[in-house]
Amino acid sequence: MNFVNETEKQAYYIAKCKEIISNREKELGRKLKACVATFGCQMNFKDSEKLIGILNEIGYEETEDEHADLVLYNTCTVRENANLKIYGRLGYLSKLKKENSNMIIGLCGCMMQEEHVVEKIKKSYKFVDLIFGTHNIFKLAELLYERLSGQKSVIDIWQGTTEIVEDLPSERKYSFKSGVNIMYGCNNFCSYCIVPYVRGRERSRKPEDIINEIKKLVSEGVVEIMLLGQNVNSYGKTLENPMTFAQLLQEIEKIDGLKRVRFMTSHPKDLSDELIDVMAHSKKICKQMHLPLQSGSDRLLKIMNRHYDKQHYLEIVDKLRKAIPDIGISTDIIVGFPGETEEDFNETLDVVKKVQYDSAFTFIYSKRSGTPAAEMENQVPQDVVKDRFDRLLKVVNEISSKKTAKYEGTTQLVMAEEVNSHDPELITGRLSNNTVVHFKGTKDLIGQELKVKLLKAKGFYYFGEIEA
Repeated sequence: MNFVNETEKQAYYIAKCKEIISNREKELGRKLKACVATFGCQMNFKDSEKLIGILNEIGYEETEDEHADLVLYNTCTVRENANLKIYGRLGYLSKLKKENSNMIIGLCGCMMQEEHVVEKIKKSYKFVDLIFGTHNIFKLAELLYERLSGQKSVIDIWQGTTEIVEDLPSERKYSFKSGVNIMYGCNNFCSYCIVPYVRGRERSRKPEDIINEIKKLVSEGVVEIMLLGQNVNSYGKTLENPMTFAQLLQEIEKIDGLKRVRFMTSHPKDLSDELIDVMAHSKKICKQMHLPLQSGSDRLLKIMNRHYDKQHYLEIVDKLRKAIPDIGISTDIIVGFPGETEEDFNETLDVVKKVQYDSAFTFIYSKRSGTPAAEMENQVPQDVVKDRFDRLLKVVNEISSKKTAKYEGTTQLVMAEEVNSHDPELITGRLSNNTVVHFKGTKDLIGQELKVKLLKAKGFYYFGEIEA
């Protein structure tokens, strides 16, 4: 058949699948259920909203229970543990499939872009029905139709793409906030990172498509958006009419009804003075910057292929703090990168103490096959890595605790996000700088920006009360 575009093609396959699923429902006398389990980053969670949207459109009922008619794992491969977790879960699913031979098991996402992983699954986990990667997430309905039509296993892995498919179904987790992809892929090739190999080259969405998506979300009740990209600071370079990330933010700021704008992730090498200026004068952009450091050692930063040094990084932080005094700064830090010495590690500690991060995501280096760092000599002994990791965590936690205490006793605007998972009488929300606040309230407050007095700082979060 001839289709005008990919969106029309996938709509056709959604309709075909819907017909099959409707007939199965009549045979079984019940709704068919689908479970989508997501691993990894915000980009994966956004992809899963699209996967769930497609499955809902087909007629599946969403469930978190893996005793389902269809189970789809959207995988991550940033660290080895992520891969091991999937293999463990597949062992569990094999037992479920023996109980329900009609169960469909699918794997997609970053892990599936690794050839050796797909070969292992084909050999050791033959009960898996669907395998596809990051570049063709939008093809779920088409691939599922092939499986539902009798094909035993369907494997469709693309090595890259320039395609961006718009206007497919999506099912949001939250009614008041949403992630919005502004670009896909990464061109940085940090020596430890598998992402450019599994997510492909950078490609930016057209600004008008982004703006239209946000306007539609706002019309549906969304008041906060998170702009997503592997490196949002390099947005616009692949467009026919280039536009900077700062310029995109200025256009988004004009959207009526939108209250808060967040974004991640920012690469220090591309963080411009223009962006800092736009943030400083904005009434909607949250006072938060996630700025991955990875290491404070110039020697290691060069080997990591990060394209900045310690001094440049500290200058960026200084500019941010001068322009936006109450900005919250978070970071990513790797401990135990190949060849890391005690001197290198102390340089990292020095940056942590100088920057005074509000929070930090600390990781032990994980060797990823296919990356340059995996082939490097001088892999750091695990006992040394563990000692450094613990020392870093201690410093990070002490600083974060002091930073949080700074606003104790003040009244701040808090976006109410959800009923607290441990105490249903509490609502959990966030300050503009991303700090978590718990306060007494009811679920009808979710999605509202409230004045909350911060009564007690508890390390990384506050307990507060709504001001009358």
